Parts: sequence; structure tokens; C-alpha cells
Amino acid sequence: MNMPASVLVTRASFPDIVDSLREHFDVSDNAEDIVWSQEELIGRLRDKRGAVTHGSDRIDATLLDACPALQAVCNVGVGYNNIDVEACTRRGVLVTNTPDVLTDTTADFGFALMMATARRITESEHFVRRAQWRKTGRYDMFVGSDIHHATLGILGMGRIGQAIAKRGRFGFDMRVIYHNRTQLPAEVEAATGAHYVDKGTLLREADHLIIVVPYSPASHHAIGAHELSQMKSTATLTNIARGGVVDDAALAHALRARTIAAAGLDVFEGEPDVHPALLDVPNVVLTPHIGSASVATRRAMASLAMQNLIAALGHGPHAGQPPTSVNPAVLRGLSAG
Repeated sequence: MNMPASVLVTRASFPDIVDSLREHFDVSDNAEDIVWSQEELIGRLRDKRGAVTHGSDRIDATLLDACPALQAVCNVGVGYNNIDVEACTRRGVLVTNTPDVLTDTTADFGFALMMATARRITESEHFVRRAQWRKTGRYDMFVGSDIHHATLGILGMGRIGQAIAKRGRFGFDMRVIYHNRTQLPAEVEAATGAHYVDKGTLLREADHLIIVVPYSPASHHAIGAHELSQMKSTATLTNIARGGVVDDAALAHALRARTIAAAGLDVFEGEPDVHPALLDVPNVVLTPHIGSASVATRRAMASLAMQNLIAALGHGPHAGQPPTSVNPAVLRGLSAG
């Protein structure tokens, strides 16, 4: 009888969903949710055939060379910029992610973060907590900007961007403009109520700009000092994409100088570290990368990652065909577990 393959779950997850792996594999997990160093991660992965990974795990060529048994890396999240996909593909290691299941939850959160930013909710909450609200407020106390009938600009128009566009156009009667690497088909634009514009027009005309473009070397600092200078002084910026798409230092300077009115950030360069200058400006709403953080969605993400690993190593109803492969060409080389 063949021994079950050994796999690793690198961060804490829902126990019942992790147990679905135990039906097929010898599972090591991280119930204490310790963020391992790269050396610790390599040590734990050295004899494993598969892993369920998270954004804090760097899967690069050095790790892959040290872990020759590894056949599948199943990331929890739609993004996978923590993984060197080309290095994995060269070594025949499958990479999967968890798209679709988080689209609406993340779009809801992005819209909520934008609204909190525009209506200065964090600033006003701090004001109340500091017991500074002593009498009826002045006419201009914490006045912000409206969402309804404003112009919503979206940079990046994938699934989440399209879901945000629908919320803005059909929920708040906003004018919706977007910029993307390619213009969407006419029927998709009609369904989302969005109109394609060049990047310069997007920056100049948006009252509220939401960033949902994937991170890549090409999108690094896609919003920097130059881009911020093109925006309205009354505009807000919301980033729910990835840290590094926005130049956080330039943004902090723009917020302090009131180049733009305010920002809402769920992602940061070098997270969990946050640029110190962002902590010193009042006109920013900061959240710890929780765009997908509803119970139902986080369970769906974990479940899909586990299904991907089970299938990648030749088990379950999708054996050999994981539902959401990033580099499916390597599937031919995977052997059954």
C-alpha cells in the first residue's frame, strides 16, 4: 500500500476544511498561524509534495531547488505575486489560485472603503473617541464628498473592477469610467455601465478613483507623484489591489499637501509594515488587507485551495484537473498521489 503524500498548509485555516485534506494526505499545518521565515518555510516544505500557501509565503527558485519533491503550490487568494510562476513552470510545479469566489465580497469592501474615505468616517470617529465633540458641529464639520452622481474611475477592469462598476452605476447613479490594458467588449461595457478612457482622462476626471489592477513589474508605482498631481484636489483614491501599485511615499506626501482630498488603503508596500508617513496624516483610512474577509468568502477561498491541491495530486472528483490552474501546461507531468 502506498504511503499518502505529505502536504503542508502554511497558515491557519478552518479546521474542518483542512480535515478534507487529511482524507487523502499526511497533512502538516500551522494552526498557531506563525509567519515563518523563508528558511523555516523551506525546512517544512523540503519533503512535501504539495502546499496550500498564502501571500506571506515567498515561493521562488531558491525554495523550489531546495524542495525537489514539491509538485503543487495552491495559493489562497486571487493574486499570486508571492509566487515565481515561471520558476514553478520550469520545474513542473503546478500553481493555482482562488478567483471568482471573492469577487463580490471584495467589490463590496472596495466600495465601503471608498465611501468611508469620501465621507471622512475614520477622521470623525477619532474625533468622537477623543471626546472632542462638545457641541453641535459647525456647518463644515467633517464635510466630505458625495458618492451619488459623482464620477467613479476604475483602474483595472477585471472581475472585481466590473463588480465595482455595477455598484457605482446602478446603485449610486454614478458616471463610471475605466482604464484597462485593453478595452472591454461593448456588451460588457453596457452590462457594467462603464466607459473606456485613457489613463490621463481617468486621473483628471475621476471624483473617486479605485485601484484594482493586478501587481506586476509593469504596474509597479502605476500611481505615483506624477499621476497624483493630475487628479482633482477634491478627489479620493482607494487601493484594494496590491501594495506596490501605488507609491505609498508619494501618496503620503500628496495627502499632507492636499494634492488630493483623501485615500483609503487596504494594501501597502512591504505589508504588514506601513510607510510611517501614512500613519501621520489624518485624511487616510487604513485597513489590514481584509477585502475578502467575510466568513463565507474566506471559507470558499480555503475550500477551493484545498480542492485544487487534492485534484493536483490525483485525488477527488477533479483528479488531475484542478479547478483554477494558473499554469495548466504542467499538469501533464504530475503523477497520481
